Amino acid sequence: MSQALHPMLNIAIKAARSAGAIINRAALDLEVVKVGSKGPNDFVSEIDRAAEEIIIQTLLEAYPGHGILAEESGRTHGARHSEYTWIIDPLDGTTNFLHGFPVYAVSIALAHRGQVQQAVVYDPTRNDLFFASKGRGAFCNDRRLRVSRRTRLSDSLIGTGFPFRKGDNFKRYLKMFEEVMHSCAGLRRPGAAALDLCYVAAGYYDGFFETGLNPWDVAAGSLIITEAGGLIGNFTGESDYLYQREVVAGNPKVYGQLVQLLTPYTRVIKEEPAAAPAEGAATGNAEAVPNATQAFVNAAADAAPAPEAAAPAAAPARKSVRIRKPAAGEDAPI
Repeated sequence: MSQALHPMLNIAIKAARSAGAIINRAALDLEVVKVGSKGPNDFVSEIDRAAEEIIIQTLLEAYPGHGILAEESGRTHGARHSEYTWIIDPLDGTTNFLHGFPVYAVSIALAHRGQVQQAVVYDPTRNDLFFASKGRGAFCNDRRLRVSRRTRLSDSLIGTGFPFRKGDNFKRYLKMFEEVMHSCAGLRRPGAAALDLCYVAAGYYDGFFETGLNPWDVAAGSLIITEAGGLIGNFTGESDYLYQREVVAGNPKVYGQLVQLLTPYTRVIKEEPAAAPAEGAATGNAEAVPNATQAFVNAAADAAPAPEAAAPAAAPARKSVRIRKPAAGEDAPI
């Protein structure tokens, strides 16, 4: 890499590559990998745990005062009340990995006071390293990333993820799937959300949406998208998405059109009566944009005059949001 990297980003890259080496070695002989289950269709392998262990060890050796939020071990490591928290998914796409389907990744993000500042997503099968530092752009290896320039949803390739856990609302998802499918050029579902978000940043996809995601699935990818010029939010376009289990992302114009389609399907809890937030105010993980809803409205208004490009009649930002914070003893809501 030719550009100088932030020291914390360098440590994250070192940790991601170490985890990737463990994953690549295990991929050579999947028959001997021990697999457990966290629930129906929700698998965890000894490789997930080994990769997470090396990541946490690497991060805490460099920054012992930092906190950790990891998929397999939660907050049991690190300093629980630090202003800095590493958000880790050691193997996003475990089911793909266990079947030898080469779409999975290591995802590591660093949040400072709730805002993601550093991000790494490493694809070990292709040796592709996606990374970003806040305010310094997003990259894949040595290539600067920019979101696509398509303006019409009808011309766009959209990524998604299918619900797979017991208790997921399949009927709700199928309605969303049908509506988006009829409005775009194509839908794709490779099965690793961290990579899906990077593909939006790289311009491979024009947009992405999914429900049921956890903070470690989206934290790193969210910064990589915004540093590549894209937008990310919940289904009503607000920047409160990290703990809301719904996310939509895209280049600014396609993002606005996706939000317009997905707003009726939101599960974000609204408070009434509505109160208008101050200009630039945002809730939850606000690293995406100061006012995500206004950004998508402005972007949609600038789009080519097409039915799907029209700005929504009502701006959802006028409703305040109550963030569903993790309860005591929990790391994320279920």
